[in-house]
Amino acid sequence: MKHGHSKLLPSLFLASILVAVMTLPAGTAMAAEKSPNQSQGMAMHGQPKYKDGFAHFDYVNKDAPKGGTIRYSGTGGFDSLNGFIIKGEPADGLGSIYDTLMKSSLDEAFTRYGLLAHAMEMPDDRSWITFYMRKNARWHDGQPITAEDVVWSFETLTTKGPPFYRFYYGDVEKVEALDTHTVKFSFKPVGNRELPLTVSELPILPKHYWKDREFEKTTLEPPLGSGPYKIGKFEPGRYIEYDRVADYWGNDVNVNIGQNNFDHMRYEYFRDGNIAVEAFKGGAFDFRAENISKVWATGYDIPAVRDGLIVKEKIKHQNTAPIQGFVFNSRREMFKDKRVRQALAYGFDFEWSNRNLFYSQYTRTRSYFGNSELEAKGLPSGAELEILEKYRSRIPDEVFTTEYFPPATKGDGRIRSNLREADTLLKEAGWVIKDGKRVHSETGMEMAFELMLVSPSFERIALPFSKNLERLGVTMRVRTVDSAQYIKRMETHDFAMVSLIWGQSLSPGNEQRNFWGSNAATQDGSRNHMGISDPVIDELIESLVQAPDRESLVSRTRALDRVLQWGHYLVPHWYADFDRVLYWNKFSRPKAELPYGFSTGTWWFDEAKAKATEAGKSQLKAN
Repeated sequence: MKHGHSKLLPSLFLASILVAVMTLPAGTAMAAEKSPNQSQGMAMHGQPKYKDGFAHFDYVNKDAPKGGTIRYSGTGGFDSLNGFIIKGEPADGLGSIYDTLMKSSLDEAFTRYGLLAHAMEMPDDRSWITFYMRKNARWHDGQPITAEDVVWSFETLTTKGPPFYRFYYGDVEKVEALDTHTVKFSFKPVGNRELPLTVSELPILPKHYWKDREFEKTTLEPPLGSGPYKIGKFEPGRYIEYDRVADYWGNDVNVNIGQNNFDHMRYEYFRDGNIAVEAFKGGAFDFRAENISKVWATGYDIPAVRDGLIVKEKIKHQNTAPIQGFVFNSRREMFKDKRVRQALAYGFDFEWSNRNLFYSQYTRTRSYFGNSELEAKGLPSGAELEILEKYRSRIPDEVFTTEYFPPATKGDGRIRSNLREADTLLKEAGWVIKDGKRVHSETGMEMAFELMLVSPSFERIALPFSKNLERLGVTMRVRTVDSAQYIKRMETHDFAMVSLIWGQSLSPGNEQRNFWGSNAATQDGSRNHMGISDPVIDELIESLVQAPDRESLVSRTRALDRVLQWGHYLVPHWYADFDRVLYWNKFSRPKAELPYGFSTGTWWFDEAKAKATEAGKSQLKAN
């Protein structure tokens, strides 16, 4: 799973997780809840690291003090406090006001432990799972959280929420409240082995609160939650604060010990990333994850960093690399031909960009599951080859004969040989040069399109790409739009090309339907922005979802990866195996390193450091 902060939902875009839980014979009753603060755990494969009765996660400071404020930044703005619908632009941080049935650990790739649920029951065939909920769990208004809330949340999110929920939970046949604190999910007989536990990711919403409200409308009325924080002060488009709930029902649950330590979390909004950088250096907010290599390399050579008032560090991780690139909308007539997509990728000179723009900080993306054992490398063999043989006549021959690598150069700006390859492919696809422009030989259509961006910082990368395409007679206009327009156009897939990123986990599953599945291609709000509609890819996704063990999951994911690679659906970008973070030196964190990325959820406000930092800031101003 991808750990960290999500702008939208607590489980939206989360990669799939788990299952291989303690299984009980169907109908066996669970023992009574021994302690309201303990949790049963479950792992995707093997056994959970933490045994029943554990006191807290190893990576937290159980004695971390509560207090203080941490300030983050947001870009653009927000006009809604309902993050569960397509309409509007939701505020950052909304996930902190809701709880889920289970919670992930940050030092295991695919394990979860009970939060709203203290235990669960599942038969060997995984045809259903029953959650036994904590009787002391409460909404912020004091009312109990019940099985009816779970049923209502599932039905509402899968019928009125974003398409993600319909794809992710499409194999759930029925959800029923067996009693006030027991809820059962029954599944369709399709062998979806991860589904029994991915339903534990579902954000649980209060049925009684929404009874007299219209769920599908945007709202600026702070919604009722159950999590460690609730919405405090806010001004749409400018800032929003979350206040720690002092009497939060889950304060003493073992999975929460040492976490949720700040009294307040605040998100300050800025028009774009460049303004946010300057605001951060001026002390307008406390924490920044920097994703622009040039800014990281050159933008923080300031006294506050040199004097240690701002901490600047790279934090290594073992996450699967996200898939990122300039994405073709294959719904557009111009990009339906795979040869066109392949040809235009020759116009992007990554090696030159990495050397001259990125300070050689990145590795080239070549896989949809990079930096992991799931990545398709070499030529297919063994179980992976056996899977692909069934589709030999329906997939590119290169899948069997050639290892995929994106077009490369020497990084010296000489790209002529790549452009010759592109020209050959374009001519094969019927696109010829006429009066210096690339046009279709039969229709006369000119090859001209727009690359839509949401951040001006990406223009420095896109414009050299555009210049290279000009040499092919292709016109690519680079246009940066405001965040509201960007979100709306992305929801309706109203673009020709866009720069996008999909986070992946070490346990891919149901979410792949939403990323690359045919049904998602026709749904507004889905994440199949490429418009992929391929029965082979659909079948490979279903095979992956039904993988019975880790070994088969790896083989089936590699097979899917290989077919996606040779579909040329994007111009691959880059990735790094570390996070770049900066923060004003007001905080402390546990010594334990997290293999799957940093989390400020375990940090705490350090009064001594904060006083020293404020004194240092005053001294800098005086000088």
